[in-house]
Amino acid sequence: MYQKQPTGGHAPRPATGLRRWRRMRPGLVALGIAAPAILVYLYFSWGPIVSSLVMSVQEVVPGQAAEWVGFDNFAYVLSDPNLPQAAMNTVYYTLLAILFGFPVPLALAVFIAELRGHRWYFSALAYLPVMVPPVVAILLWKFFYDPSSDGVFNTILSAIGIGPVPWLTNPAFAMPSIVLETTWAGAGTAVIIYIAALTSIPTELYEAAELDGAGIWSRVWHVALPQMRGIIGTMLLLQVIGTMQIFTEPFLFTGGGPLGSTKTLLMTIYDYAFVRVDYGAATALSVLLAAVLCIVAFLYTRLTRRWSAA
Repeated sequence: MYQKQPTGGHAPRPATGLRRWRRMRPGLVALGIAAPAILVYLYFSWGPIVSSLVMSVQEVVPGQAAEWVGFDNFAYVLSDPNLPQAAMNTVYYTLLAILFGFPVPLALAVFIAELRGHRWYFSALAYLPVMVPPVVAILLWKFFYDPSSDGVFNTILSAIGIGPVPWLTNPAFAMPSIVLETTWAGAGTAVIIYIAALTSIPTELYEAAELDGAGIWSRVWHVALPQMRGIIGTMLLLQVIGTMQIFTEPFLFTGGGPLGSTKTLLMTIYDYAFVRVDYGAATALSVLLAAVLCIVAFLYTRLTRRWSAA
């Protein structure tokens, strides 16, 4: 029996809502699977951040209800006469760590990458200090830094007529001594990252440079470093952020001494929180430090965007 066909000879299209649901379904399923992990991340990562922001404008006394004080905590920490020295010590440590600690891993990575047969062995040696627990490493180096003539480093220097050096007891030597230990302890991670970046560079570029008669330093300067600009820029930013938050080493090496020459911003925050038991001031200074680091990261990213992408 004859049945009338729809106009145009095409089957009716499914409802618009059904089509939209079919497109959204895979994404919703993926979101449902990832939701527990996202909630856990938000709770443990952003939860403390939000709590710190709230606490920074409150007077928090253990055992009592928090009292809203507005920006009094910020005014209090900014008027602290010891804050400028702690800030200058932190900046001084950061500059020293970048000046001496940043080129060392890159140079080690280039040296190891040029070793064809035993690269894995030297990579493991470079990464070995990272696997030493920080407290153990600091106590070991503190023993090495014994200021007497019987100290390990002073005994070595006495062989060439130098010393004894007051490594941790003299304000002029204390911070450079800490930088030396932190460079040794943390360089391994950067070395591994740089080696991975170096080995990912196309070998054709090295071969072309060798055919042109380029030596090792020319290959590094004209081939390796330009290919690694993005990695180097990122590592520099991460080192600045990490060194600005130095705490463990000066706390265990010198306790902030001698004469406050190694007391950093994080040690000041620790002093507010656990010595003065002023959690509002501690979180206020933490928020200020985080704000400064965000500004530094933003400016650095803006200034180096074209250089890193070139």
